[in-house]
Amino acid sequence: MVKAFIKAALLSALAFSTPAHAQAPKHTFALGDESFLLDGEPFQMISGELHYPRVPREAWRARIRMAKAMGLNTIGTYVFWNVHEPQPGKYDFAGNNDIAAFVKIAQEEGMWVVLRPSPYVCAEWEFGGYPYWLQKDKSLVVRSKDPKYLAAYGRYLKEVAKQLAPLQVNHGGPVLMVQVENEYGFYSNDKDYLALNRKMFQEAGFDGLLYTCDPADKVKDGYLPGLMPAVNGLDKPKEIKKLVRTYHDGKGPFYIAEWYPAWFDWWGAPHHTVPAARYAPRLDSVLTAGISINMYMFHGGTTRGFMNGANYKGDSTHFEPQTSSYDYDAPLDEAGNATPKFMAFRQVIEKHLPAGVKLPAVPAAKPTMRVPAISMSAATSLLTNLPKPVVSTKPQTFEDLNQAYGFVLYRTQVPGGRKGVLKIKELRDYGLVFVNGQRVATLDRRLGQDQAEITLPKGTVTLDILVENLGRLNFGPYLNQNRKGITEQVSFAGAEIINWQHFKLPFDDIASVAKSMSNKALSASNAPVLRRGSFTLTQPADTYFDMSQWGKGSVWVNGHNLGRYWEVGPQQTLYVPAEWLRKGTNEVVVLELLKPQQDKLTGVDNPILDVVKADGEARKAN
Repeated sequence: MVKAFIKAALLSALAFSTPAHAQAPKHTFALGDESFLLDGEPFQMISGELHYPRVPREAWRARIRMAKAMGLNTIGTYVFWNVHEPQPGKYDFAGNNDIAAFVKIAQEEGMWVVLRPSPYVCAEWEFGGYPYWLQKDKSLVVRSKDPKYLAAYGRYLKEVAKQLAPLQVNHGGPVLMVQVENEYGFYSNDKDYLALNRKMFQEAGFDGLLYTCDPADKVKDGYLPGLMPAVNGLDKPKEIKKLVRTYHDGKGPFYIAEWYPAWFDWWGAPHHTVPAARYAPRLDSVLTAGISINMYMFHGGTTRGFMNGANYKGDSTHFEPQTSSYDYDAPLDEAGNATPKFMAFRQVIEKHLPAGVKLPAVPAAKPTMRVPAISMSAATSLLTNLPKPVVSTKPQTFEDLNQAYGFVLYRTQVPGGRKGVLKIKELRDYGLVFVNGQRVATLDRRLGQDQAEITLPKGTVTLDILVENLGRLNFGPYLNQNRKGITEQVSFAGAEIINWQHFKLPFDDIASVAKSMSNKALSASNAPVLRRGSFTLTQPADTYFDMSQWGKGSVWVNGHNLGRYWEVGPQQTLYVPAEWLRKGTNEVVVLELLKPQQDKLTGVDNPILDVVKADGEARKAN
């Protein structure tokens, strides 16, 4: 029976793979009592999660072909509100945000798609996918029946539907089904809210099969009667079938919407790995039982720019911002190459194929290179060449300043000749304190740091506080507490400091910033610095920048933000995709917060990770 399921899936995929210019046939996709029904025949979905913003657009097709080579027949993806509506009413579905093009490429490659367009995605993504501007209104409550939230959500969903509703399977596209909300049972149990979600999806144009997904112990709270309840994080066939039948009128189908053969990383914690040998037998048992599955992640890729999220457990020392690398120890590594886990899972899937059916050959690993050492001699201090400030009595948050991500420099003048404790109430998230341009303290929300004893020299003192948004919370009950910057007040020696200048530093146009750099020697300051260098290539290939000798910051290559680095680990390199390099001259810009005198950037041909030990020490591991 299981082989019949997979055979039907393979034959359907082959029939579905049509030339880009041809009109794809319409299909039916429905719920049977035990299995999905594609065109009336049993269909077992073997899916893998792959997020289009985490992969260069030029590499989408190659990643999807790798999924097919492992034996998958379906691609799962979230749709990310904050990349598609960065400002209210301003929509972006171009370039790397062209989700419709991503889905169409899957169709051209003979793959089906499971779409997850709910406004909340979690996904270790900034604010769980919500746009920052929802936080401008302190009274707005996400994931609720708040009319202001529903109005913004509804407008966005209609724009998404314009892109994707025509690509549903019943309209000739590859989208088999669409997820309503996302693990809502973790958050609440309001069935009226879930019913509103379903209605909004249907009114927007999603007229095919809808479903919910929740962890096994939260299905009761997160499912909506009438929709198929998918299960996350459970791979015991008997338990899955019993659970789904309990909430679905005694019927299937049975779908693991998120099956975790690995996990993600956050700053200051060990790199997470899960051996393939532990999960290959579980995959085998699930497929044998005829259960459909979506691997989270099949390929993680990279969370570029400032789009990583964070977890928070409610106390000052449990703030966990995630790394830029979303390698996830997935079957496909960060650069898109097959891992031993990929080969082990492929062997399991092959075992279930009908006689005579062969999987495509596994593409060879992509070539890598080690770029020569790069001199980062052009530099400028971050405390100079500042934009025009915003002035106010009280410190303003990022949201008050209409700034989504990056940094804000807070500046004021205070009388000197004093010693005392500088305290920032509700710092979000990382602060560098400067007195007359010299760094005197570092405050890290991860470590519960919000104050430092400092000495002010005589005379009028310039006090600067550079605050970095390390990523808004993406999970848990604190989603509505996600404002960034100095969110309350600053005091010194017990007295509140007022009258602030705010310099917005979003770093969303690095080209204009780079123009201000010169080859003049920097003053003997420990203030953050921007450095620029270049290297020449005869043939681009994948590479990695080794940031292990640097402190903390971000890197851009040819205008692309590669992500963050931080000496606390575990990530110590930044992946540089060949697609973003070019023959001839390539430009690199580094924003360095802690080690301004560092002026050499080296390349390696493999990622470096710090395996953080319990005593805080670390050792490098390739």
